Amino acid sequence: MSGTVADKKRLLKVTAANLKRGKLSITGNYDFFPARSLRIHLKGLDDTITTHVSHGPNGKPDGYLDGTEWVRRFYEYHKIRTGDILALEKNGNGTYRLYSFEAKPERHGDWHRFVHKPLRGKGPTILELFAGCGGLIQGFKRAGFRTVLANEWDASAAETIRANLTERVAQCAVQEIKKFPSVDVVAGGPPCQGFSNLGERVPCDPRRQLWRHFMRAVGEASPRAFVMENVPPLLSSQEYVEIKKIATELGYNVAGKILNTADYGVPQVRKRTIIIGLQEGTPSFPEPTHVNPAKKDLLNSELPPWQTVRDAIGDLPFEPDGRNWHIGRNPTDKSKKRYRCIPAGGNRWDLPRHLMPDCWKRKTKGGTDLFGRLWWDRPSVTIRTEFYKPEKGRYLHPEAHRPITHREAARLQGFPDDFDFKGSKIKVGIQIGNAVPPLLAEAIAKHVAKLIAVRKPAELVASG
Repeated sequence: MSGTVADKKRLLKVTAANLKRGKLSITGNYDFFPARSLRIHLKGLDDTITTHVSHGPNGKPDGYLDGTEWVRRFYEYHKIRTGDILALEKNGNGTYRLYSFEAKPERHGDWHRFVHKPLRGKGPTILELFAGCGGLIQGFKRAGFRTVLANEWDASAAETIRANLTERVAQCAVQEIKKFPSVDVVAGGPPCQGFSNLGERVPCDPRRQLWRHFMRAVGEASPRAFVMENVPPLLSSQEYVEIKKIATELGYNVAGKILNTADYGVPQVRKRTIIIGLQEGTPSFPEPTHVNPAKKDLLNSELPPWQTVRDAIGDLPFEPDGRNWHIGRNPTDKSKKRYRCIPAGGNRWDLPRHLMPDCWKRKTKGGTDLFGRLWWDRPSVTIRTEFYKPEKGRYLHPEAHRPITHREAARLQGFPDDFDFKGSKIKVGIQIGNAVPPLLAEAIAKHVAKLIAVRKPAELVASG
């Protein structure tokens, strides 16, 4: 490497001794480092450490960067093996960035092997696209489905899937999958920002076109059914018209409906579009398992009422204990004063004027959920990716003077406590907020299993 590239980046090969000792060898690259300490941002860990070139007893550099704990963490997170190449890139002012540059193909980066690797057990097979942290996968797994392949491009979300659900993860952009395997069901939720009511809905937004790769998967995998999950505005969009047109040409009967997660045992009011395509028969949707207590009548009187915030998080410590993502923020004194002013079910309009941000003083209408406090005896509002910021919505704890924690948000989404999220606080927040609640996914999966079982052998009928 020469010229300006060599001035900014060096490639380091990981040896067996490096892995065993938790060291990072820099032999032959001493000119790349300052004599003083340096700061290195560890890609993927969202952490920046301070280290220096270590020296031996004779005062000469011994060929390594100082420290083993951070090196081991980096190796473990990226699953580094002997022979892998790391890149150390200089950002200026004694700051560097370390990332995996080239990894051996036998690891999870080479997902192609899963397409031909036999599945264990019995049950219908599924291909899951835009999988996030795996809420949809978990629901289908509970219903007896076996995942042939799950596609998710985000490294932290993909690691969460591997830790909890399946190793069969294609960690790449969906565009990189050139041929999809044959399965009984294709399911997934193409990124919804292009359709969402939150923000500008731009007609040419490329995120509105990723559904085309979903339909490409349907065409190539030829499943007996497909399930697409998205935000409610999709049903009134031109994209839905095109989805139905393409699906019909592929031989599917299609129906779409907006479902409320609270109707399926999730302690959260979250409305989602569900589109079901079926090769044989007429698509239909699962019957609710729970009912809004305000709408009980003779037809639904046997259903239990919606699950509430109290049902979901009432047993957790009021003060976050730091265990299992029950983690709090470090609010300012002003934020603490604001929290104490909000009563149960209250919102930003309950703040005294001297504690209101200037923008709220000027905007005297709308935003009744901003800086809102949840109710104990109702389901929560929709959990989004920044639920730990009360200025983004009704995310204050029903009683404690703080926003809800990651664990509380995960419970409100219906994730069990033994579901092991991987990544930084921000990354895990995104995973939780973007997830399909597993209970809704399970209800859909069990229903779809019945739809495709009409002419399927008994061993392919999902359990439950």
